[in-house]
Amino acid sequence: MSAISESDLLSRVPDRLFIGGEWVESTSGRSIEVVDPSTGLVIKTIADASIADGARAMDAAVAAQDSWAATAPRVRGEILRRAFDLLQERAEDFALLMTLEMGKPLAESRGEVTYGGEFLRWFSEEAVRIGGHYGVNPEGTGRMFVTRFPVGPSFLITPWNFPLAMATRKIAPAIAAGCTAVVKPAELTPLTTLYFAKLLEESGLPKGVLNIITTSTSGEVSAPIIADPRLRKLSFTGSTPVGVRLLKQAADNVLRTSMELGGNAPFLVFEDADLDAAVDGAMIAKFRNIGQACTAANRFIVHESIAEEFAERVTARVSALTIGRGTEVGVSIGPLINAGAVAKAKTLVDDAVARGATVLTGGAPVGRDGTFFAPTVIIGVTPGSDILHEEIFGPVLSITTFTDEADAVAKANDTQYGLVSYAFTRDLARGLRLIDSIQTGMMGLNVGVVSNAAAPFGGVKQSGLGREGGTVGIDEYLETKYVLAPHTVA
Repeated sequence: MSAISESDLLSRVPDRLFIGGEWVESTSGRSIEVVDPSTGLVIKTIADASIADGARAMDAAVAAQDSWAATAPRVRGEILRRAFDLLQERAEDFALLMTLEMGKPLAESRGEVTYGGEFLRWFSEEAVRIGGHYGVNPEGTGRMFVTRFPVGPSFLITPWNFPLAMATRKIAPAIAAGCTAVVKPAELTPLTTLYFAKLLEESGLPKGVLNIITTSTSGEVSAPIIADPRLRKLSFTGSTPVGVRLLKQAADNVLRTSMELGGNAPFLVFEDADLDAAVDGAMIAKFRNIGQACTAANRFIVHESIAEEFAERVTARVSALTIGRGTEVGVSIGPLINAGAVAKAKTLVDDAVARGATVLTGGAPVGRDGTFFAPTVIIGVTPGSDILHEEIFGPVLSITTFTDEADAVAKANDTQYGLVSYAFTRDLARGLRLIDSIQTGMMGLNVGVVSNAAAPFGGVKQSGLGREGGTVGIDEYLETKYVLAPHTVA
């Protein structure tokens, strides 16, 4: 547990907008009530930004852009490094805050602090590695210079499920590249981003480089920002339908876009797999963050010869999971984010059962305060079931079977999404074939979690555009300029 009490921590979190380096009131006259999903109680009331507030934030980002772009890369990197160090000092506070507003167990929140912090450390190092190119052109008639420069003011929209990591994964490369930003966190979990902005302020980030607007009218506030011709970059993490709408809006100004959208991750278990490792991987891939992750395994596709044994082993593990408020000792499954998420999980399970599937454990909401859904295993899921095509975003592990590798690959690729996949096999040649044949931007081969700040994160098909993290993560915030100059004449 954190040494600080919940009430003391919440009192330290700003309740206003962060615009131009100042904490300001909203002009809307409205407020947002942030709810603890484990109790249903309001834990803090914060400002609800208006369209005018969004315009103020955009003005501040534009005003700061030139001076920030001209700031030495080493200075930008050192600010991020100071932020990393401060985050380590306040790790318990951030972990508790995420648990309060999102619901995940405290142990997982601590893991997110570690993961989210790594983006600050990684991009503090990448800030000084923005390179270019010089050389003589092939014809020998001139000299070529290739330089990189910040793309410019950016609009960053983050989701509710990883409040810290999704903020640092966007904010850190923008800062490192020399871009200013307007950040709109999710209405459901805005507190962590506000607290993180305060930390960046303490780390020496100049006024206007980062601006935070919290709002309950996301579409109304975001549209004018995206339409502003001064905006040059849009980055969004969230559902595919919303991402598609944003892409259409971004097209008018031909904005640089990064889209990390929905997923429908297949989890393949072949007949030669190490079942102990596969079950361990399944528990992480499915139940991390209570199943509320775009990288969560959505479809467990298991060879027919071992499906029953795999189901028995994983059911034993799932049945032993402890449900409760994330701050309680020993809790491994917290609440879903809201009542809508509970209803969706139940609808998907009921549809699968109606089509012939069998519930081995769980399968229903939990009768207690908050929005809890019992961790669930269902087997015998048949083709056409909604659970095979819709992102579950809950603690439901659904099992279907395959006959051979070709069947497994076909079922894995039978989706409009392509974010991440998982495969368990001892056959190295098969593993190499799967790398080529599975249509996803990431793969976990005999592992159940792939996320790492040093690796490129992103998907193919309707799972998005661009990559975050890794050596390519900063490229999303940089433009390339080519110059040709003649040879100097003596």
